[in-house]
Amino acid sequence: MDATQGGTSGARVGVGVANKQQQTSSSSTTRRWWWWPWPSRNSSCATRRSLPAVCVVAAAVAAAVFVLTATDGAWWGRSPDGMPASMFFDDPRDWDPRSNITANHLLDGLLTADFTYGSCRSRYQFAGYRKESSHKPSPYLIAKLRKQEALQKRCGPGTAAYKEAVRRLDSGEGVVDDGCRYLVYISYRGLGNRILAITSSFLYAVLTERVLLVDGGKDAADLFCEPFPGTTWLLPLPGWFSSSPLRRLQGYLGGSKESLGNMLQSDAVTVSAGGNVSWSAPRPPPYLYLHLSGGYGFHDKLFFCGAHQRLLGEVPWLFMWTDNYVVPGLFLTPPFTGELEAMFPEKDAVFYHLGRYLFHPTNAVWHAVTRYYRSNLASAAQRVGVQIRVFQKKQPPQVVLEQVLSCVRGEKLLPETTAANGTSSHAVLVTSLSSWYYERIRDEFGGRVAGGVHQPSHEGRQRWGDAAHDMRALSEIYLLSMCDVLVTSGYSTFGYVAQGLAGLRPWVMARAPMWADDWREGLDPQEPPCRRAASVEPCFHSPSAYDCAAGRDVDLDKVTPYIRRCVDVKCGIKLVNESSSQW
Repeated sequence: MDATQGGTSGARVGVGVANKQQQTSSSSTTRRWWWWPWPSRNSSCATRRSLPAVCVVAAAVAAAVFVLTATDGAWWGRSPDGMPASMFFDDPRDWDPRSNITANHLLDGLLTADFTYGSCRSRYQFAGYRKESSHKPSPYLIAKLRKQEALQKRCGPGTAAYKEAVRRLDSGEGVVDDGCRYLVYISYRGLGNRILAITSSFLYAVLTERVLLVDGGKDAADLFCEPFPGTTWLLPLPGWFSSSPLRRLQGYLGGSKESLGNMLQSDAVTVSAGGNVSWSAPRPPPYLYLHLSGGYGFHDKLFFCGAHQRLLGEVPWLFMWTDNYVVPGLFLTPPFTGELEAMFPEKDAVFYHLGRYLFHPTNAVWHAVTRYYRSNLASAAQRVGVQIRVFQKKQPPQVVLEQVLSCVRGEKLLPETTAANGTSSHAVLVTSLSSWYYERIRDEFGGRVAGGVHQPSHEGRQRWGDAAHDMRALSEIYLLSMCDVLVTSGYSTFGYVAQGLAGLRPWVMARAPMWADDWREGLDPQEPPCRRAASVEPCFHSPSAYDCAAGRDVDLDKVTPYIRRCVDVKCGIKLVNESSSQW
């Protein structure tokens, strides 16, 4: 499901340590979380916003689980094996206190052993729900992560260095040479968008040796554990009456005077005859706002130019607002290209490694995930996920259903006939705002799959900024990532996260973007119902095509062998592997 993606700028990401038990309330009843961005219908491909995602799992001929996610709120229903709010709690029976952290828990050195096993069980247990991967983190990436952890601990909240940095920010004093600079990610849109944006922000922080701080929001402690030992990545917000720039994070927009784009158009920046840029004032500003949302303009996109990166390096505080997975754009930014190629010899494994490093569901969410998995999916030999996301309300549900069934049949993901014993050893998991698709997929395949057809929840509609929604969204992302096959909906960031965590190349069903006037816009009825993604990497929906050195736009998928166009977003780009190895 793509619930929790897209939505209003007031939505906040959930990240943090959660040791408390999730409380049940009237707001904790079955719900869904969908965030829908609404760009201008007249906006160009390059300026359109990234969109939410949905996930559905389809069963295959061996024992498989099928997960479906649909978002057409016009159809409601009921599934018998849902995920009630009572499943979200920290159960001490989920682990043995004598458990020790072994090398297998650390994902070949990706994770640190500096956390206790019981404080965040998903950190060390998640890998056990997937087959052992041949895609290992590079020694250089591991070294960079340990260095970043040390920086976060030395300069993060609660330290004398952080206190001094905030004082200087609030007073406008600017730079102090103590090695502590900061990147603040501003929460934006739904869960899928936020996860991809935080991953992008983190990688940028590593490349520029900045402390990453996440503007977490009220549900922070309910979703994710802390990724860095001995510190927090959650931004401590000033008091209500503070005049600190950190108090106004949700108020910045593309036209804000503090934005990079605005400063480049004013006299704040000097451009020499040779193309070099520098600050016009005697010293750089104490902070600067980076507007990298889907609708960003030309001057904001100059963020991806090498000269402008050198300019940004002089600013002690950067505030980043994005709903995009901008990682492919960082690979195309000259100062970062060599470093990124060294960190990621397998270019299509960036999110696979960073997602597993950064995001660990809290014990309450993890209890719900593992309990549901054991009850409904564990006995299947193979689990298949199919995600259904409907952006156009006028798109007939029957058309969407036929696309799903055609994809599943065409790719032979589920059995067409019953086995000798009456059923195959498949299982199907459906995640959707609606139970309408689940019920029809169950009717179609339920008698042929021994593992059954399942749907954790069907909220009817998305409720923005709701912790219970986000917890369910996260649990379904991780259930999808435990599948063996995925069918996803185009434009869906929710699906991107699931496929990236799983290390699976999904079959992607074409979708018209939600800003389209008609649900058929851009769709070719002659094309197959789904196409295989070129890699497990998410798609960068709104890249900059401007070549800063050449001073003109270029065809991005011809710049380097490891950048290609996305199968679902025509103007989008994604990272692929240069070699012949496949996931």
